[in-house]
Amino acid sequence: MKTFLKILSYGGLILTILPPLLVLSGRMELETHYHWTLAGTVLWFATAPFWIDRKKKAEG
Repeated sequence: MKTFLKILSYGGLILTILPPLLVLSGRMELETHYHWTLAGTVLWFATAPFWIDRKKKAEG
């Protein structure tokens, strides 16, 4: 399950990073960029918190 969430998270990260680069290179319209970036952001924030390790606070 954790591996599946990682794959989805990295997919979301790619969807967040790649569209601005495609707009800058003239290969994607700005309106399309908004949709893909929003989808990537939602995907990242919906999946990443479940697999990113958090260090436990030292007890006592």
